[in-house]
Amino acid sequence: MSFGPIHIDHIGIAAHRLDDNSTFWRLIGLVQGEHDETVEDQGVTTRFFSTSSQNDEAPLAKIELLEPTGEDTPIGKFLSKRGPGVQQICFSVGNLTGLLAHLAEHGVRLIDETPRLGAGGKMIAFVHPSSTGGVLVELSQRT
Repeated sequence: MSFGPIHIDHIGIAAHRLDDNSTFWRLIGLVQGEHDETVEDQGVTTRFFSTSSQNDEAPLAKIELLEPTGEDTPIGKFLSKRGPGVQQICFSVGNLTGLLAHLAEHGVRLIDETPRLGAGGKMIAFVHPSSTGGVLVELSQRT
């Protein structure tokens, strides 16, 4: 069964402040996205960095910095519990709804059983770390 194409979309890194954690990514030559985005229902402001200018022919894995909009948000709680660092890995897939159904059929614990709107206008869903060896996995699909 194919749910592709599938590729690493980004690695999410929790940070107390986007500006304090952006310098390194610029110094090594990553390209900062045009603007930050606040996703209200997730309580987060995001900033993306990629290895070069984006094109549709060759998807580029990105770094996503995640700043909480408050202490009582998922990223705020992550930071208070674990401190700054890698929070999740995201895979872009071709058929998110089909993949979620396939995972559920095989006993994978899902945080989101149906896709919801995420940063960049993508549909997203999260897989619980208890089913992935301890890693929060985000799945995304362009709309």
